[in-house]
Amino acid sequence: MNILLTGTAGFIGARTAELLLDDGHQVVGVDNLNDYYDLRVKEHRLDRLVSRPNFRFVHTDLEDRDAVHALFKGASHDAVVNLAARAGVRASIEDPHAYVATNASGTLNLLESMVCNGVGKLVIASTSSLYAGQPMPFDESAVVTRPISPYAASKLAAESLCYVWHHLHGLDVTILRYFTVYGPGGRPDMAPFRFCEWIRRGEPITLHGDGNQTRDFTYIDDIARGTVAALRPVGYEIINLGGGNDPISINEMIRELGGHFGRVPVVNHAPAVSADMQDTSANISKAARLLDWKPRIPWQDGFRMTAAWHAEQGAWLDDIVM
Repeated sequence: MNILLTGTAGFIGARTAELLLDDGHQVVGVDNLNDYYDLRVKEHRLDRLVSRPNFRFVHTDLEDRDAVHALFKGASHDAVVNLAARAGVRASIEDPHAYVATNASGTLNLLESMVCNGVGKLVIASTSSLYAGQPMPFDESAVVTRPISPYAASKLAAESLCYVWHHLHGLDVTILRYFTVYGPGGRPDMAPFRFCEWIRRGEPITLHGDGNQTRDFTYIDDIARGTVAALRPVGYEIINLGGGNDPISINEMIRELGGHFGRVPVVNHAPAVSADMQDTSANISKAARLLDWKPRIPWQDGFRMTAAWHAEQGAWLDDIVM
């Protein structure tokens, strides 16, 4: 297949691109290379892709309607995988306009271009943050109408737009609600990356809240596999990709990572953030049924491999701003 993959320099986008190329697909990778976090991390991921056969990179922004239309002109995309997003709950409180512009308006630009150019399949990343206030484990049948952060609100808007375009134009859409993705080469704004670096550098960890909050951590390779599997036709479906209802506390994660570095982490507590969810846990039975997918990497192995990557890459990670 010929795949248009947005957010290709991102954590999930880069690994998904690698798997698509491994499977023999052609990938046009799109990213605006914004400075939400240290660009050297994005460049590190992109360097692994640009020399590969069947990969072409386009530096452009989904918020630019004309630029998005140009991505389709003269092309023969079989599907779009939209992983471009402004991510991060706390940052969305500081700059909500950027989140709506990328996550909602950027999605709308893609939907319009797909219809105009006869591209019928969309896979799009969404978030477990939409489940705030719902009983666990979180199930896709939950009615989510009260997001508690601008990030979640912008993702709910994108999901709604996708349903409208499915209803009006017959687009086949798979919406993937990801649960706390982590692994080698992660995002510097996320706890697993930051905690690994603080422990490796011998610096204290800043932890918001008491650390008893839990997360359904999902290893990057499992997420990328599920994203590729989501290219199959489904009509319109929302599907959880999570760790398999095996959540652990943030305190337990810190202890686990400290053990891999041979250190007892020093933790400085900061006030909890009201837009953060207390706990997450995914019902992933729908992913098993529709995508033949389940996670393969338990969190114990995942954190070991994540810590090992940080130890191996320390020479250039020392300068990364978090």
